[in-house]
Amino acid sequence: MSALEKFFDKHRSKFEKGGKLEKWRPLFEMTDTILLWTNERTTKGPHVRDALDLKRFMMMVIFALLPAILFGIYNIGYQHFRAIGASAGFWEIFLFGFWKFLPIVLVSYAVGGFWEIVFALVRHHEINEGFLVTGILFPLILPPTIPLWEVGVAISFGVVIGKEVFGGTGMNVLNPALTARAFVFFAYPAKISGDKVWTVFDAAKDKLVDGFSGATPLLVASTTSAGSSAGAHLMHAGYASYSWMDMFLGFIPGSIGETSTLAILLGALILIATGVGSWRIMTAVFAGGYATALLFNTLAGPANTGMFTLPPYYHMVMGGFAFGAIFMATDPVTASQTKVGKWIYGILIGFLAILIRTVNPAYPEGMMLAILFMNLFSPLIDYFVVKANIKRRLSRA
Repeated sequence: MSALEKFFDKHRSKFEKGGKLEKWRPLFEMTDTILLWTNERTTKGPHVRDALDLKRFMMMVIFALLPAILFGIYNIGYQHFRAIGASAGFWEIFLFGFWKFLPIVLVSYAVGGFWEIVFALVRHHEINEGFLVTGILFPLILPPTIPLWEVGVAISFGVVIGKEVFGGTGMNVLNPALTARAFVFFAYPAKISGDKVWTVFDAAKDKLVDGFSGATPLLVASTTSAGSSAGAHLMHAGYASYSWMDMFLGFIPGSIGETSTLAILLGALILIATGVGSWRIMTAVFAGGYATALLFNTLAGPANTGMFTLPPYYHMVMGGFAFGAIFMATDPVTASQTKVGKWIYGILIGFLAILIRTVNPAYPEGMMLAILFMNLFSPLIDYFVVKANIKRRLSRA
């Protein structure tokens, strides 16, 4: 037995029921399970023997996020030096991005973790590991220029209103990270939408290259005039020109973890291989989005916005579509649970995301609202799927 185990065993009784530090038991248990492992065992049947507990489940999601995190850090620095027209080596670019990304993550974990601890102490239950994922997902769907105080306010809203008011981890109806982002978007739109909020530079000391634009590909496409081709506009928009490959690889302005579809797909492979993420939902979201974009292509006319003409494969690599499909729509708490329900749920997310992007030019990114909207309907989808199964089985009896 290690010295650390002996230390925890020596002081455990103080935090048990009747001990003088009983009210701080959630903090003790949290520290114990992070540094060691849980000692809890089931006492009644049925039993499921599986090494994948909640903590390891959440850690696997974080592991799958690593490609998007590392590329996002690099892209912060890359966009900065590109904007000021300066050359820099790999590590200079990476370290610049790291020091811009780190404070956002620290504030997210510190403030969100504070609310997790407060609610655990008030309710006298253990601190759940769910916030390990929420605390890192939220920074990844923000621009690198977001003020830190807004990060703190938004994650407070996401954790308290998006999760804790429903009873905590496993009880929430809405995805907490997306709830926090929705709060930022509608409360402080100037800090998360529009031009030049996606690239880090100091206006007082950084001289930007001529013609610089911090516009994201989605914003460029949404400004395409009626009757024109959005794909052609993306390729010939001056400084803010983007090819499909640029967007797939991720060398574009955007939210920290959402720019590289390649990095996101690497994470998807990890989630699918480990059984943590639902391949049905991922596939359904892309299928629903692709089919909807194809439909709008056939409806495109001289009176329609340029977004109607955007090829379906462009939508798949723009904005938060891929990130939402892989890491947000597959949230095991807020997504549909039945096999058929997952297909319906995913297809409708893809449909709504492209519908919002195309029809509403004032809001070119529709993934966040599509997922939150379907979060509300996922229990209803499962209800009707189960009822249909019961009816079908009864007809056979």
